[in-house]
Amino acid sequence: MTGRIDLVLTMSYRSGYGSSPKPVEMGKEYEVEITEISKRGDGIARIQGFVIFVAGAKAGQKTKIRITSVGDRFAKAEIV
Repeated sequence: MTGRIDLVLTMSYRSGYGSSPKPVEMGKEYEVEITEISKRGDGIARIQGFVIFVAGAKAGQKTKIRITSVGDRFAKAEIV
């Protein structure tokens, strides 16, 4: 061991997107891939790292979604 610690840094939208423009807009449609499922059962997609919860989606699904709400840290969407 060299005693060196490697750190992996990830962008956090808690501090980065609070008041700046989000990569998604309310009512717009996007093509996404659902990469995982949340604890509540919603599909999770990301656009430019910004998290989008998609009701009724399944992991691995490629689908078109419509944004239904946009918050500071995440958005919610429905399958079109």
